[in-house]
Amino acid sequence: MKHVVSISLGSSTRDKKAEFKLGEETILMERIGCNGDEKKARSLFAEMDGKVDAFGVGGVELYVRVIDKNYPLRSGVNLVKDVKHTPYTDGRGIKMVLESNIFQIVEPEIRRPISPRKAMMPLAADRYGMADSLHRAGFDLVFCDLMFGLGIPIPIKGLARLRRAAAIILPIAGLMPMSMLYPTGENQDENVPQHEKWFNYGPVIAGDFQYIRRNMPHDMNGKIIISNTTTQDDVDLLQSRGVSYLVTSTPRIDGRSFGTNVLEAALIAYAGQGRELTDAELHSLVKELDLKPNVQELNPG
Repeated sequence: MKHVVSISLGSSTRDKKAEFKLGEETILMERIGCNGDEKKARSLFAEMDGKVDAFGVGGVELYVRVIDKNYPLRSGVNLVKDVKHTPYTDGRGIKMVLESNIFQIVEPEIRRPISPRKAMMPLAADRYGMADSLHRAGFDLVFCDLMFGLGIPIPIKGLARLRRAAAIILPIAGLMPMSMLYPTGENQDENVPQHEKWFNYGPVIAGDFQYIRRNMPHDMNGKIIISNTTTQDDVDLLQSRGVSYLVTSTPRIDGRSFGTNVLEAALIAYAGQGRELTDAELHSLVKELDLKPNVQELNPG
């Protein structure tokens, strides 16, 4: 059995082991949360190097990918600087492959009209494929990367403006400590509602789940969440707040949707090439293995 490990800066309360059948291969997928401790994460990557088939890098990006431009995040890249043998990924390849048409795939499974056709993404730069899918589906989109990520109260409208903002800001943001950019450790388990106006922009909220979970208001009645990396506790929380549908870009395995970094690591292990896979290779495997988003109706009606 092949073994992939996601070492994450996120909370250890979200740790999980599960077996996932890919074709004729069974992959043991494991997540280890380091509660924001970057030194511990670096040590684990070095200690397990060469002993597992692939690594996922969780709770942080190595690079933020906007179309074909990759902006490095120093905090992420430093975690794997001592890895010499085991291939690793932050999931940005499979994220683009799975999410570029996510809304086109799942809309037939949403048994209600979506009106007005408006959506908010608290963080869109790292999920450009998802943003593009919603744009092509006719959504009026607002991207809140500046306010949720950097505390700058300026919304961004339009993919062209998002690309321009990314080109200006990400080279600088990439030098910042991850704790300034992303909820890690115990912060992932907290909910501190803010920016409710933008959560109420439209019926759809899409993007990184940790930003959604940490900032969402208590009343999420009728919302459709398009995201990923959700545990059963997360599902229960969303249901209690009135969320109508939860869409995750990766399949649910043993009660949860693993992060894209874990799924891409599993595909790297399955392919057996000992390296990251190209977009074309990932597209081929997604088609071969029939990997699809998951849709859950949490509050019917």
